[in-house]
This record gives sequence, C-alpha cells and structure tokens, in this order.
Amino acid sequence: MRKTKTTESNNPRSTETIARQPQEDDQDFDGTERAEPERSNGHPHNSASSGGMTQKQQFEQYFGKQLEVTDDLEQLTAIMPAEVREVLVAQPDLKELFEVVLDLGRQPEARFANRVMFLSEAPVTHEQLEMVVERVGEFGKDNRAGIERTLHRISAIRNRQGKIIGLTCRVGRAIFGTIDIIRDVVESGKSVLLLGRPGVGKTTKLREIARVLSDEFLKRVVIVDTSNEIGGDGDVPHPAVGRARRMQVVTPELQHAVMIEAVENHMPECIVIDEIGVEEETFAARTIAERGVQLVATAHGNSLENLLQNPTLSDLIGGIQAVTLSDEEARRRGTQKTVLERKAPPTFDVLIEIMEKDKLAIHHDVSRAVDAFLRGATPRPEIRIRNPQGDVEVVQQADADVRMESDARERYRIGRDSERMRDRGKERFAARGREETAERPRHPLPATVRIFPYGVSRNRLERAIRELRVPAHITNDAQDADAVIALKAHFRREPPRLRDAQKQNVGTFVVKSNTYTQIANTVREMFSMSSNEGEDAALTEAREAIDRVLECSEPVELMPQSSYVRRLQHQLVEQHDLTSSSIGTEPFRRVRITKA
Repeated sequence: MRKTKTTESNNPRSTETIARQPQEDDQDFDGTERAEPERSNGHPHNSASSGGMTQKQQFEQYFGKQLEVTDDLEQLTAIMPAEVREVLVAQPDLKELFEVVLDLGRQPEARFANRVMFLSEAPVTHEQLEMVVERVGEFGKDNRAGIERTLHRISAIRNRQGKIIGLTCRVGRAIFGTIDIIRDVVESGKSVLLLGRPGVGKTTKLREIARVLSDEFLKRVVIVDTSNEIGGDGDVPHPAVGRARRMQVVTPELQHAVMIEAVENHMPECIVIDEIGVEEETFAARTIAERGVQLVATAHGNSLENLLQNPTLSDLIGGIQAVTLSDEEARRRGTQKTVLERKAPPTFDVLIEIMEKDKLAIHHDVSRAVDAFLRGATPRPEIRIRNPQGDVEVVQQADADVRMESDARERYRIGRDSERMRDRGKERFAARGREETAERPRHPLPATVRIFPYGVSRNRLERAIRELRVPAHITNDAQDADAVIALKAHFRREPPRLRDAQKQNVGTFVVKSNTYTQIANTVREMFSMSSNEGEDAALTEAREAIDRVLECSEPVELMPQSSYVRRLQHQLVEQHDLTSSSIGTEPFRRVRITKA
C-alpha cells in the first residue's frame, strides 16, 4: 500500500488517505487502483495530545491501527454553549470523547473513554438547551436529531409537558478499516448479525460494511436508516457509507414496512439495518432473507444466549420450540420427554458478538451453534482480536462440532435396514451405514441420474444440479428414480413411496434441513465430488474459454457460478491480460470474457 497526502479544497485541514487495490468480485478487472475518498480528521485544535503522543498515536491507542477516523468534532463543539465549548476543546484527549450530557439544573459533563469531567461550575439553563436545539436538526418521534452531513446524534429528554429538559450529544465516528477483522465474513455474501452492548461500535461497523460492499464490490446496497444514525442527518447521506443508498424511516414503528419496501422497489443485493428490536422487524428480516438478499444487521443483545432467551428476537436465529418425544426416543437420547429444539432455519448465517472494540466472537454456523446450545453444550466460537500492532489474530479456534464438521456428516445414507439403523445413536448409526454399504454395494449410478425429491425444495435441488454441473435431472415418479433425496422429518414417518424405493434398492439420501447448502452437499456426496471439485471445474472452464478468446478474439460466456467462484475466474482472466465482467442476475449471473 502507498500513502499520499491529500488536502480538501473546502477544508484547510490535511489528512492521510491510503490508496488500496480494490477487492474485485462482480466487476471488471482493469488493474487500476482506486484511492479512498478524502476525509477530514477532526478538530484542528487537537494537534497535541496527552503524554506527548501525536494525534495519530492517540487514534491508534484508542481505536487500533485502522485506516482513518473521521469524527467532525468541530461541528459538534460548535453547537455547544460558549462557556462549555471553551472548556471542551481545550481537553488534550478530545479525540476520545464519547458524549456530552446537558441536563437542566445540573452541571454539563463530558464523558471520555476513561474518565468523566464537568465542563462548567454553573448548572445548565433553559436558554442553553434552547440554543443547542436551535442549532441541530428537527427532532423526530424517537426524540433524536442530528447535525447536517455528520454522524453525531442528539437525543432529547422531555418532561410531561413535552418540553426538552435534557440532551445527550453523542459523537458519531466513521472508522475506515474497522471491518478488516471480519472482512472475510463480509465478503462471503452470507447474512451477518452483530450483537454487542451499547457504545461498543456496532453501528460504526455497519457503516463501514455498507461502504465496502457498495464501493469495493459494486453491490447494490440499501440502508434502512431509522434514526439517521448510519447515514447521518439530512437528505444527503454521509460519505462514510460510500455509494450505498439510504432509505429514511418516518417513525421507528414503520421500520419493518420500509425493509419490505426496499426489497420490492429497489432490487438490492444487500440490506443494512440497525437495531432490529420488535417482532414485525424479525418477520420482515426472514422475508428478506428468503428472497435471497444478503442481510447485515444489529440487534439488542450481548450474546447468542441472550438472543435465545429473547422470545421476540429468537426467530432471527431459528427460534425455539418445546418438543415432546416418544418414550423410545427419550430413552435413546437419554433425556426427559420434553426438550427444546430449533424451530426453523436461522435468518442469519453468521452471528458476531462484539465483546470489545477490537475483540469479536464469531459463530460461523448459527444453526449448529444454536443446536449445540439447546443440547446443553456450550458453543465454542472463533475469537479474533486486533493486537497493538494492528494485526488480526485468532486467539481461539471454533469448535469442530460447530464450524469444521462437514454437512455430509449430518446426513444419513440409508440402506434397506433403516428401522434398526434409525434406533441407534448417531455415531453407531453412521458406522452401521458404512458397514452395510461395504457388505452390500449399491448399483452403480447410470450416466444420467434421475432424482426424486421428497419434501425437498425442487428449486434448490435444480440450482444445485445446475451449479455443480452433474449429469442429473428431477423426476416426478419415484418408480423411475435412480436416487431419492428426502427431508429427515418426512423420512422418519416412513411413507409408502420411500419404503417402495428402499425395496427396489434405490439409493436414499436424507438431508437434515431444506437449505441449499445441505442439498448441494448431498448432490456432491451422491456423485462422490469433493467440495473443491465444483471450483476446479469452473476454473477449468475459464481456462478453456481464455484459450478460445486468445485464438478467435470472440467473447465467451461461462456457466453461472457463485460470487466467490466468479471472483476466482476474474482473477484467472486478469493473469492473461484479458477483460472480464459479470453479467446477468442471480442465480444466473456469469462471467463474460473478451479481449482487452
């Protein structure tokens, strides 16, 4: 990386910006660098800092070594009463300011990262409060206002007559680079839920995620901004959100309606939401996720356990229901007859607990983590930190049972003696299945396999067949099928169709849940494919297409792939000095290769 000094034409303050090579996904690879936009650094008064530290060292001590911090503190101090402002701007650690509290009849106070101080001996008066209110935007029904084109939030306390008697002036900061610690999770395209106590940096990370996805990955990002906290006050969003579009919400009660409106009207690839808190918003989030849109959101709660115990928000991670087991099943499990189980697939694929500003616990597979918790085990998340040198370290690996265990180990390959196998423990069940397979090998699959789905989504199965490019198609008649893929809940009932298929020695595969990932892994297992075979085949196709373009100079379109595989294809094309772009819409989005 290289650093260049830039100076804004309308701002005498200079700042360092870092030009980085953009991370390509669904974009052309022209080899050009894109510099970060110029951003201001804070109040000019603070060139000195406590303990002889420079302003940059002061940033790094509190925020960690990140690219840049924009806080617009001079605009926040400008709305303060004169006597309060003079004391405030004279503080050597002004960059660590959290908020200023102005309560009627009490001394004004400033809250910093490690201390609290009074800004005046005189108590706050009505006139001072009114002066501050006049200098900020209009207060909404949530008693929040802001300062135009900044991220600061002004919250009001009112008396019974509705008159403002207290103000909390909270500093809003854009920290560019704060998501480096979770960049791989953001790039994966999975839906991500952030948890953490107030003030730990959830909204700051949301803001940076929106910028990275919209600017560097050129995704269509829509922010549902209820209190203008993500995009700042005013009609024009703050530059910290990049090219992401922002939809404002009239009242907090309408946030769920705006979430649905964003999907129906603006075709986003990613929606960013702050503070999901009520049941309507959880239902709206599930609706959005089921439409294939990436969700990045925050919710009230500190940890996975808190969320599970919240009846309103537990649906975000699948929800909980009490299930009564039969006597036989309870004896087999060694549990009481009534147990708790996950009710549905989680809305969010990944859950991140923000423990501290530079310490995160990541549950990479929410469904497995919730299942483990309900079984009485404590999920072991991956814990990452940013050390004082600015490097990201993994100090605790995720539990193998939660993250590393393959989906294939959660599915059961069923032979003829399924009743006896189903009544055994999971490990003995799997071992028995392997023994029977060895003793009685299956008939080899034909050149083109006819798959009969029972209780499994046909659309997801068709997508898996298409993306993995296996010689198979779906049949509606179980009698003609060469293989059966059944949902576990239906298989347990042993319907006649499945019994007949097993009598004919048709290979039967059971998926635990009706998700694309598990269905795709089942197809891989059926054709004895490794997880990387699909990627290898896609790259082989790209190499052949590159040869054709170099020979014939005519454009070539590849088969549709996931965003990750498309990025690998783009990188391969770039190595041969050709041009590539992604065309089409999901799930048919594909790479087109042409001569530069």
